Amino acid sequence: MKYKLSAALLGAACTHAYANETLPDIVVTATRTAQSADATLASVSIITRQDIERLQAQSLPDVLRGVAGLTLSNNGGAGKATSVFLRGTNADHVLVLVDGIKVGSATLGTASFQDIPVQQIERIEIVRGPRASLYGSEAIGGVIQIFTRKGGGALTPSFSATAGSYGTVNGALGLSGGGEQGWFNAKLNQQDTSGFNACRGSLVAGCFVNEPDKDGYRNLSLGLRGGYRFDNGATADFNALQANSTVQTDGSIFAGNEAKSAQQVLGGSAQFAAAEQWHMTLRAGRSQDDSDLFFNGLYIDRYNTQRDSLTWQNDFALSADQLVSAGLDYQQDRIESLRAYAQTARRNRALFGQYQGSFGAHSLQASLRRDDNQQFGGHNTAGLGYGYALSDTLRLTASYGTAFKAPTFNQLYYPGFGSAALRPELSRSIEAGVAGHGTFGKWSLNAYQTDITDLIGFDASFTPVNINTARLNGLEGQLQTQFADWDINGTLTLQDPRQTSGANQGKLLNRRATEAMRIEAARDLGAYRFAGSLYAEGRRFDDLANTGAKRLGGYGLLDVRAEYRIAQGWSMQGRIDNLLDKRYETAQFYNQAGRGLYFTLNYQPGN
Repeated sequence: MKYKLSAALLGAACTHAYANETLPDIVVTATRTAQSADATLASVSIITRQDIERLQAQSLPDVLRGVAGLTLSNNGGAGKATSVFLRGTNADHVLVLVDGIKVGSATLGTASFQDIPVQQIERIEIVRGPRASLYGSEAIGGVIQIFTRKGGGALTPSFSATAGSYGTVNGALGLSGGGEQGWFNAKLNQQDTSGFNACRGSLVAGCFVNEPDKDGYRNLSLGLRGGYRFDNGATADFNALQANSTVQTDGSIFAGNEAKSAQQVLGGSAQFAAAEQWHMTLRAGRSQDDSDLFFNGLYIDRYNTQRDSLTWQNDFALSADQLVSAGLDYQQDRIESLRAYAQTARRNRALFGQYQGSFGAHSLQASLRRDDNQQFGGHNTAGLGYGYALSDTLRLTASYGTAFKAPTFNQLYYPGFGSAALRPELSRSIEAGVAGHGTFGKWSLNAYQTDITDLIGFDASFTPVNINTARLNGLEGQLQTQFADWDINGTLTLQDPRQTSGANQGKLLNRRATEAMRIEAARDLGAYRFAGSLYAEGRRFDDLANTGAKRLGGYGLLDVRAEYRIAQGWSMQGRIDNLLDKRYETAQFYNQAGRGLYFTLNYQPGN
């Protein structure tokens, strides 16, 4: 855990300095500074561009499925609403960043994972556990940060085309370059699928309609990124991502059966050394989450969210082994809708500080943050982590953290539904972990307990109120090894997210599985690569009362993939998803894809 200025220059400042894609063991999200993934005191997972391409993933949920501590719920296939539950917390307890800019809907409180195009992604960092003492509201379950394609080097074109089941046709064109000091990347991507019937509901269940038709999805995205490193070491970076989508659903005049959405992220940063041991980063950004709803072609509503953010972070290298960070965050949320919300804007200002140090076999991280929310006043959060290296290959960790989540605009002000009297949700978490590595590979185990108070639930009239508390216990395992020339990767998630008060005391929180596992095996044979994965989940309930009629059974999915490197830069890929054609649901009445066959042609010089 060395904190020389070179490391600070690489990735310091609010995860706003981009991690070098050629160094997949560097993580910046856990501490807002660059750090070796093996040295961080947090439980982390890193997904590289190479991982994404080898998975042949066509969506971000495809990539995230199987990550330790993470489960998903989807409402009927590609492009449909997808909830991400990290360590059993609610879907709106996960902070999502794109190139350091906070994204998501201020009305719903969640990010549109289904609409973030996977072709635009270079790297994903998942940090499990509370990070509110560094990032503020929402980071109860953890933080997911997505980095878009960066580029650099010689001028390089790229191309990919995919065709397959359910009328799937995807295409992408890219150009990157920049030379020795600069970098740029431009990527255009379109995804089309005719889909399948999203909902098997009726007039009294599921989506409350009976529309046995195909519900398609289209996504057109453009990603731009550029930057330059000056002779004095200062860097400037700009990023832009626009994704426009159209999704068909089964719905009513009240909810619509088609939505046209736009996700936009704009950001820029400047990083420089203010003094020999003082590194500074300034970043500004804007994210938008816009959605227009239609019913049988008739425009019925819109929900538009805009978030502006500013960050000033300072990193002081006290020595090679000690780093102090301090900074200011500012965020302004605005919403626009045909609905008459009582409030349509709010701002949040924050001051944060962090200390990181190593003393021989001991490592320490301590962080504090003060948020001043325009609606809810001041909130203090803290985090403390400790690590002890038993040997060069084995380390123990322990941590404690507090977090909070400000209610969304829908929970507060949605006409006829919201309650302006809601208080922020609060949490306390403890965690212990052990990690090791050797000639056989790498492994880790992490156990945690999170207590949430003022959890937002619903009273008898379905009005949101602070009536619930919950305790979330869990165990996560990760393994990377090799056996008989096969690369083996495995994850295990065991969790028990229970309500501890209210009418549903002792019941499981809904739509998150209590067990999940993924085993991936892959082998290279010359120009060929073969891989297979088994993903399994245990039971879950679709409602907070855990009624038998709402119980969703466990399931297992077997996927197989193959790749052939035709020539330098050219490859052909094929995959079969859900080989055994398993029928299953992650949200009651909402269908999931059966067996699917897909082929992809890639051109990427240098691969």
